[in-house]
Amino acid sequence: MRRLNAVSAIKSLALILLIVWGNAQAAPVGQVTNLSGPLFALNAEGVRRVLSVGSQVEPGETLITEEKTYAQVRFIDKGVVTLRPGTQFKIESFAFEEKAPEKDSAVFGLLKGALRSVTGLVGKRGNQDAYKMNTATATIGIRGTDYIATYVPAEETAVSRAPYAPPLLASLDLSWTGADTLTDVPVGGFVELAELRPIQLAQAPPSGLAPGLYVQVLDGFVNLSNQGGSQLFSAGQFGYTGSNIQPPVVLPQNPGIQFSPPPAFQLTQQQSQQAPPGQMQTPPGARQQNQQGEGCEVR
Repeated sequence: MRRLNAVSAIKSLALILLIVWGNAQAAPVGQVTNLSGPLFALNAEGVRRVLSVGSQVEPGETLITEEKTYAQVRFIDKGVVTLRPGTQFKIESFAFEEKAPEKDSAVFGLLKGALRSVTGLVGKRGNQDAYKMNTATATIGIRGTDYIATYVPAEETAVSRAPYAPPLLASLDLSWTGADTLTDVPVGGFVELAELRPIQLAQAPPSGLAPGLYVQVLDGFVNLSNQGGSQLFSAGQFGYTGSNIQPPVVLPQNPGIQFSPPPAFQLTQQQSQQAPPGQMQTPPGARQQNQQGEGCEVR
């Protein structure tokens, strides 16, 4: 009897753990609709997967674009986010139920880089404060908005690389006196060369902007808030704050914000806005990919 009771207890515990584990798995909240290069998703456990057109994204993941990659994600509330090269964008939490506006919530994090966000139904119905874009400098709130945000970390330098970038297998074009080039040097390798000239491993911060958060409002309203205060920006205005204690200010002109994705991204964005809420579609010709990242196609 004791043995049977122990077996029953173990089975019950295993069933409970299985149910809890199943409930803990995050449901997809968006889909990659366009890409111009490598895109990665890093989860809270540090597991990274390669994404392609048609890949789904989940809460808790950080999306990372490489130096020449533009990426576009459409969320289930019809919102669209386009990421510029060299960007780290985290989906902190996301909740959307078509028949329960009071449960809406979308919290994102812009760790570095730039993005354009055309907000969906979250923040337009029910709680207007349901949408937030967090940075180390300020939090972005919206009112039915189309905006561009650029965040330059204080530690950004001309030779820094994204902390989650994949290992760099060279093609570094190392140059030295008396020879042409040396390519395909693995990371950690040792090369003895004379008069090796310095090389640049990554691009400089966008347009040489000073550290801080920049916003450009294309439509609607954006509210920047931090410990220093808050400021509302309307369509056509540029905003900036350099630290989390510096009040946001209106800039008289464009400080150098640049955001120029390939033309195909604009068409995809229009198609995404026309799709029914909660329904994710794959553009014609795109190759499907399962959630484990198999069968990916990066173009």
